[in-house]
Amino acid sequence: MRKRRLIWVTTRMHIEVEEYPVWGDVVEFETWCQAEGKAGTRRDWLITDVASGKLIGRATSTWVMMNQDTRRLSRITDDVREEYVNHCPNLPRYAFPEENSSSLRKISKLQDPAQYIRSGLMPRRGDLDMNQHVNNVTYIGWILESIPPNLLDTHQLHRITLDYRRECRHGDTVESIASLESSDDGGHRENGSLKDSANGAAQRSFSTDNADSIEFLHLVRMANRDVEINRGRTVWKRKIEQTLR
Repeated sequence: MRKRRLIWVTTRMHIEVEEYPVWGDVVEFETWCQAEGKAGTRRDWLITDVASGKLIGRATSTWVMMNQDTRRLSRITDDVREEYVNHCPNLPRYAFPEENSSSLRKISKLQDPAQYIRSGLMPRRGDLDMNQHVNNVTYIGWILESIPPNLLDTHQLHRITLDYRRECRHGDTVESIASLESSDDGGHRENGSLKDSANGAAQRSFSTDNADSIEFLHLVRMANRDVEINRGRTVWKRKIEQTLR
């Protein structure tokens, strides 16, 4: 890949956490990759609590190959495929094997005006990967910046899906916007009023007293331009009291 100036770039990532570990817990991560079409690959993860053997989290992602100089997608050549095929399972294996998995849900583009806005976000040098792109963890952080603060008092992140639409580099300025999304079963809807935050962004506080599950649509875009960088969806579940084991 280095000889051909090829790199992997993420196109989609989906993470679900059923139960968060607490201090003293020991967890095990299992991960594997496999082919995904002619021009891509996928990597899946399983997270298990070692003491109980319970599956507490899982994730999946899809990747495509890009030419580092032209920024165009490239097919996976035979010699490149041979480099990683020995690390793939003999038979297809998926972290989300069920039909109609939440990992397959499409994410619609969030339209203005959004209910929550966090502007003035800029990548730091430590946010860049070896290819000088903003790394995946930073995108998750930007998504969470647009969540209303009072939600974090009562709910925890259960599910996050990210669709990567465009590269972001050092020196770019972006904004993160979000709006409540009605769930298929008629879940939580907007209930609150606009407030002006200290940084000039519009924040909306709302009551979460009767909402066990809350969904948000997200969009990260270039500041002052309607250029998408990332689409997202988050699902939040009411916190359950945990005791140290």
